[in-house]
Amino acid sequence: MTLLATLVSALVCGGVAALIIATARQHDEDRRHERAVVAALRIQSEVEQDHVAALAAGRLPPALFQVVDAGGRVAASGGLIRGAPRIASFVPRDGDVYTARRLCPPVGIRGCVEVVAFRVRHGGDLWTVYVAHLLTPWYVRPRIPLLALGIAAVIVGATAFLTWRTVNRTLAPVGAIRTELAEITATSSGRRVPVPHNHDEIRLLAETVNATLDRLDGALEKQRRFTSDASHDLRSPITAARTQVEEALLAPDEVDWVEVAHGVLNSLERLQAIVTDLLELARLDAGNGPSKEIVDLAALVSIELGRAERTKEVVPDLAMDVTVRGERLRLSRLLTNLLDNAERHAESRIDVRVRAEGDTAVLEVQDDGDGIAEKNREVVFERFARLKASREKDANGTGLGLPIALQIARAHGGTLRIEDSPKGARFVLRLPRAARP
Repeated sequence: MTLLATLVSALVCGGVAALIIATARQHDEDRRHERAVVAALRIQSEVEQDHVAALAAGRLPPALFQVVDAGGRVAASGGLIRGAPRIASFVPRDGDVYTARRLCPPVGIRGCVEVVAFRVRHGGDLWTVYVAHLLTPWYVRPRIPLLALGIAAVIVGATAFLTWRTVNRTLAPVGAIRTELAEITATSSGRRVPVPHNHDEIRLLAETVNATLDRLDGALEKQRRFTSDASHDLRSPITAARTQVEEALLAPDEVDWVEVAHGVLNSLERLQAIVTDLLELARLDAGNGPSKEIVDLAALVSIELGRAERTKEVVPDLAMDVTVRGERLRLSRLLTNLLDNAERHAESRIDVRVRAEGDTAVLEVQDDGDGIAEKNREVVFERFARLKASREKDANGTGLGLPIALQIARAHGGTLRIEDSPKGARFVLRLPRAARP
């Protein structure tokens, strides 16, 4: 940025200096031309008054002039071309007062000049008065480009310094943010980048980075908790199976191996259930979007209720033509998880309702059990989270059914919440409705 600003400043200063020099040169050229014309008019007046001899004697102020008679002879001359041959041969055209031309190089003068030619009448003949002046050099005078160069150098230097200083001050917080981010790792994720005092874009950047780090810390904490809970839940059935086998091996002849096999099989079934749920959560976390088939919620509930026998009475209240767009198998998994959860906690009855609310499809599963306290309504959706009542009623539960249901709902662009009810727990799924093709 400093180099770019310096380059732009140098180009601007160079352009301005060139414009100033060109303007000064044009002004000097005009001034010299006017002086030549004035001198030519004075000489013309002297010739008309027959003072040619006085001109030849050099009584007028010195000037580069020649007076040429009708025969082309130099009758008088002055300045550096005194005694020189005729410096020009052109004459004004008929009807013109005077004419001017540039000659390079004229006789007796080094460099180019502008020659002004006037016609004058003398003794009945037409004579010609030539007055020349040196052309202005491109630099006009030596001090002008030196002065312009000095001013430009000061401006360019000041621009470079101020730009460098401003950029350094502006980017210093960015350097601090970069340094802090480079030192933040998974083991020291609690650190945050410094927030500048100025209310500018860099402050917004620092605040955004800190907000991102907050979310990252939350995700890391959930991952640590999930890993810890998963390892504990996976270790429990493995430990149980190992203990049963080790105890049986202490007295192999006195053990009912069929009973041991059933016990190990139960542990393996629990382990398989946990692994299956973990794989499903991994697929959902990977963001694999649902397919785009149209699913009728009422038909889905009817098929699921007819597929398996329930220990509690299930009372459906299903509105027809409530359709959503999604993956039938995952929606079935969601419904099954809600029904299994309701079956564990219901006393005698489970209500399943399907209805439409404008552009939203609603599926409710409500049991008549003890319900869930409001403070625990978010806890039950955490992975491996199991309330005391749930552990007492089903010791073999994985604690992943409701989190999987929530992830499926989110994958379909919907929500799953626990809402108020007179008795028991009421799980409400809301999904965007989709019209039939």
